[in-house]
Amino acid sequence: MYWQTGDRNLLFAEKFSRYLIDNKAPKPTTFMARWLVKSEPSVYSWEQLKKDKKTAWEGIRNYAARNHLRMMKKGDEVFFYHSNEGTEIVGIAKVEKEFYQDPTTEDPNWVVVDLKPVRALKKPVSLAMIKADQNLAAMALVRLGRLSVQPVTDEEWAAVLKLAGEKGSGV
Repeated sequence: MYWQTGDRNLLFAEKFSRYLIDNKAPKPTTFMARWLVKSEPSVYSWEQLKKDKKTAWEGIRNYAARNHLRMMKKGDEVFFYHSNEGTEIVGIAKVEKEFYQDPTTEDPNWVVVDLKPVRALKKPVSLAMIKADQNLAAMALVRLGRLSVQPVTDEEWAAVLKLAGEKGSGV
């Protein structure tokens, strides 16, 4: 609709907008996204995040992961995953501050978000458990194993919490 040029498409867009206004279409609502971040425990662990109470998620140099950081909003929920050693989701954090310039580089293309710990999972959820669960076969953690910041769907979030022995939506 909007990606083409010409009066016909503009007219359609105007008519569609008028239809939404006249029919009192619901206004878009904000929603909370969910994410997963990865860190090697020997570099920065869940225990260190709890001790620090907040951290800038810095040093991301992958374009896809950087784009995910840019999409994070304050209050979004985040699984904290230990990679390489342990390979398990161990806790839940929240985005405390939306993206800003990564202080470890002068290149303006790289950003960070601030994360704060919320709580540890009752039972860590290993990568083997995730791979064995059919509900999680499409999870980015399974498909895109090296991506350090990745989205998590509501269904995946609930399935991981169930594997962790948790009830409810998380936070």
